[in-house]
Amino acid sequence: MKAYYILLFLALNILFRDIQSDKDHIKKVGPINYNLSSPDKIYVLPGALKEVSGITEIDSTSIACVQDENGILFIYDLLNEKIKNQYPFYNNGDYEDIARVDKTVFILRSDGVLFEIKNFESANPTTESYSTGILAGDNEGLCFDRKAFRLLLAPKSTPGKDSQNKENRFIYAFDLKSKKLIEKPVYIFDLKVIEKFAAKNRIKVPTKNGKEGHKKDPDIEFRPSSIGIHPFTNQLFILSGMEKLLFVFDMNGEIEFIEWLNPELFIQPEGITFLKNGDILISNDIKKKKPTILRFNYLRKAGTLKPK
Repeated sequence: MKAYYILLFLALNILFRDIQSDKDHIKKVGPINYNLSSPDKIYVLPGALKEVSGITEIDSTSIACVQDENGILFIYDLLNEKIKNQYPFYNNGDYEDIARVDKTVFILRSDGVLFEIKNFESANPTTESYSTGILAGDNEGLCFDRKAFRLLLAPKSTPGKDSQNKENRFIYAFDLKSKKLIEKPVYIFDLKVIEKFAAKNRIKVPTKNGKEGHKKDPDIEFRPSSIGIHPFTNQLFILSGMEKLLFVFDMNGEIEFIEWLNPELFIQPEGITFLKNGDILISNDIKKKKPTILRFNYLRKAGTLKPK
């Protein structure tokens, strides 16, 4: 009987240890179900993409890329790890992000001009451009909002010199039916709310000297370099490359998650996209080293979720 209790104790101890290990893993991964401290794959890009600024999913084995100097659309093969096609679409310029809508891709230039390339993989693609008229400069984030059939555009700066705007960041929408910008921003993010969330959850973020009684307060710039919508959870992911921070919001604009990105991995994170299985790809624009794309597998069992 004594031996039975010893074996029972050992079995329960092992079970508790395994459960605790699972809890620790979940805590580390967080609510977005990625371990962003350990990429599952690192793609080293060729020199033509040394200043890769935007990426978007084409299918399970390929993505489209732009870099911020040349008006060329690149198709990168994830299996063979090489550029398999390239399509010049316009003159040289400051191209920042890219989004796919079925057989059409849209490319965002920093001045707010959108380029639409229809049937981009055909023998005769056609290109049109649209001046969105966004008052803010440094427009760097672009993604397709499938549910609302619109493009989301995220400027890095704020419109005008109004002191009130200094505490806010904006995202605008481009209606794909009318091919016009919706006049008012569809999201307004309050930096104070985001900083309060970071402080409450003890997230590693840039800090500044706080008021009396506070050692340090969060000092978040929140300058979007790329945006994307998760295919399963419908959360809005926003990269702030200069700060090495990833922000996650629900589609009502409520902050849900912030993660500091290790600068040894994320030297200059500029682009973000998702594959249909939920895997996330983040590109690094590295002027003095080889550019990379980091792949992080989605940590949910296959088949448990379907795209929303």
